[in-house]
Amino acid sequence: MGVPGQITAQKRTFRQKIMRLDSVLSVRYYKIPYDTNYVVRPEGRWTLKLTANQTGNTFHTKGNINGITSKANLSTSHKTTISLAASYRGLSAAFSLNPAKMKGIYKDYELNLNYFSSRISLDFSYQRSSSLSGDISISDRIENIQQEDVALKIVNIAGYYAFNHRKFSFPAAFNQNYIQRRSAGSWLAGISYQGGSIITAEDIKARRPEARDVSFKFGHLGIGGGYGYNLVLGRKWLLHLSALPTFVVYNRNKLTIEGEEIGAKHMRFHMIFNERAAVICNFSKRYFAGATLVMNNSVYDNDSGIINQNKWRVRAFVGLRL
Repeated sequence: MGVPGQITAQKRTFRQKIMRLDSVLSVRYYKIPYDTNYVVRPEGRWTLKLTANQTGNTFHTKGNINGITSKANLSTSHKTTISLAASYRGLSAAFSLNPAKMKGIYKDYELNLNYFSSRISLDFSYQRSSSLSGDISISDRIENIQQEDVALKIVNIAGYYAFNHRKFSFPAAFNQNYIQRRSAGSWLAGISYQGGSIITAEDIKARRPEARDVSFKFGHLGIGGGYGYNLVLGRKWLLHLSALPTFVVYNRNKLTIEGEEIGAKHMRFHMIFNERAAVICNFSKRYFAGATLVMNNSVYDNDSGIINQNKWRVRAFVGLRL
């Protein structure tokens, strides 16, 4: 057991280390890679934010193979989470709860990661779902796809580069570590990837003997460009809109039905679209609130039909700076 003098010295040393770390983080935090006439750091060391999140995924298809017309509208269950995030000098951590999953209602798994800097931004999402359900019509017959009939795995990645990164800020709209003071826009360059699989569930034969064994695996890589704009209204409001369409330059599809592989058809049109929107209100230097929307849409058009996927995420939040 240490003597009182040693304990006091240890506390003093620990306090000095904390102050030194805070000084380093402070220099890093206020080293702004922007034109400060347009973008600034908010005051305060801490940012606390309470967020409600909801995500969803829908698929729409229609086609004609050997004179047989088909149409499908499928969607996964919506994922709703509540999260509390804390940021100190730009370093953040968050804790999330999914009430439906805690009750055993929501069984899917989903991971969303985002990175925002002055020049580069990245959206990543991975979804593993057994809740994909809806209706498929083949000629005049309608078949209902129930939850747990198929297994869905899908990855969406979208990366952005902002050319006017001195005046235009993605972080101001999407993580509030900066404040956009004046309106500014930027041309964007980007890359998109979408890949995954939709496979008939292993135990479906026990529940539905008439169900066919189907496996569809895909991977699409696109490059393109777009535009984003931050509109500042007064001293409180920030409105953001951006769109990044990408043309698919690599395409891999594999469709297997009852063990027989079906060859890919000629591709007429294939694009992946990435859209973002945000509304932010800084009520004062301390309080703020807002909502954001991120969407990934793909359109695949070949000789036998069209496939359209829409993956979206909505966030609403309130925050406090200290």
